[in-house]
Amino acid sequence: MKKIKEIIIAVVASLVGILVGYIIRKKIAEAKIESAEDAANKLISEAKRNAEAKKKEAILEAKEEAHRLRVECERENRERRNELQRMERRLVQKEETLDRKSESIERKEENFHKLENELNNQKKNLSEIMKRQMSELENISGMSFEQAREILLARVENEIKHETAMMIKDYENQAKEESEKNARKIISLAIQRCAADHVAESTVSVVSLPNDEMKGRIIGREGRNIRTLETLTGIDLIIDDTPEAVILSGFDPIRREVARTALEKLILDGRIHPARIEEMVEKAQKEVDQKIREEGEQATFETGVNGLHPELIKLLGRLKYRTSYGQNVLKHSIEVSHLAKVMASEIGADVTLAKRAGLLHDIGKAVDHEVEGPHVTIGADLAKKYRESPEVIHAIAAHHGDISFQSVEAVLVAAADAMSAARPGARRETLEAYIKRLEKLEEIANQFDGVEKSYAIQAGREIRIIVKPDKIDDATSVVMARDIVKNIEDSLEYPGQIKVVVIRETRSVEFAK
Repeated sequence: MKKIKEIIIAVVASLVGILVGYIIRKKIAEAKIESAEDAANKLISEAKRNAEAKKKEAILEAKEEAHRLRVECERENRERRNELQRMERRLVQKEETLDRKSESIERKEENFHKLENELNNQKKNLSEIMKRQMSELENISGMSFEQAREILLARVENEIKHETAMMIKDYENQAKEESEKNARKIISLAIQRCAADHVAESTVSVVSLPNDEMKGRIIGREGRNIRTLETLTGIDLIIDDTPEAVILSGFDPIRREVARTALEKLILDGRIHPARIEEMVEKAQKEVDQKIREEGEQATFETGVNGLHPELIKLLGRLKYRTSYGQNVLKHSIEVSHLAKVMASEIGADVTLAKRAGLLHDIGKAVDHEVEGPHVTIGADLAKKYRESPEVIHAIAAHHGDISFQSVEAVLVAAADAMSAARPGARRETLEAYIKRLEKLEEIANQFDGVEKSYAIQAGREIRIIVKPDKIDDATSVVMARDIVKNIEDSLEYPGQIKVVVIRETRSVEFAK
């Protein structure tokens, strides 16, 4: 029974506890809800205040933007109105200018019509005057217009016949001269078929540099690089203020070519020091020797000369780097060989012998700076040394007339040598002679009456003469050109031919205002 009471009491106590806990939790929950509602109300009121403030700010910004846009629109409108006003003023000015011009044109048209009427009247008067004069002339001369024209035509016909007879006589004289030239036909033919260009060479070569810094590397520390290169090649290197260039100076063209080749290789390689210079000079020497052999072989191939000794071929190649009065000796030898061959074929001589002797006639010039004596004697000794035929040796020895000719081929070689050296443009003439010839040309032209200015151009191959148009007419200018040509032919010695141009010009200049 006691236990039942305890159980009941415990149950009642637990129920009371549960009820009390429920009441307490409810009050706590109500309190939290109230505080949350208060916080929510505060947030809402604060959000409203913020929204109201932002609304006011947005309204102010919109008003400011609208004001700015209105100001810009007003400014643009003012500018456009000003531009339109300027354009209107320009249009008004142009209209006024056009009106003035149209009035001026109308006045000019009126004047033009008046002048046209006056000219028509003058033409009528002139035609009437000419008719009266013609009738008076017919009365005075006792001939009609047709009869006078026939007489004039007859006189002109007689003059033409006279000029024709003179021309025939000139042609006959020319034919006689041509008959005299037949004796030189073979030489002329040979020159026409074998003439070649020669380039005048100097005693310096120019090597281009990638930049001016390369000059210091070529000189080297305390000048050791440039001294090494000059010692090995025997050529002077001139390093001056010329931008990006080095000048190689020396009278031996082969050494100069070796120095140029070696220097170009060093510049490309970039390693410039004494040991490398020695290596490059050796390689350049081998390359130049190879070029010399190739040039000699090319010369024999070009002339068709076979069976030459290898040393003679090499000596021929050396002539590539040898000049005489600016004329390349190898090209000169090839030309002499061709000339001698053509002349020999024309007269029936030994063509093979003539072209072989012509190719070798100046072989002594390849070593004349190393061996004492004239190049004729040196060449004959070289030909004898390398077992050339006696006929070739004799032609070489006799091509300057030092000994008497013993064969036709020797005469042909000497003639071909003279033609190749003496033809126009083969050898370089001195600057003084060149300038004197130009001055003499202008002096001959200026001595004629009516000449205003004269200019010698194209290295003296043409002279242009400007005459005074009030003193010289077209017909007289033709006669003047012929007279100047005759004077030049009588007074000057010159290669080729000189073109004489007489210029007569009149100008009428007016200005439209």
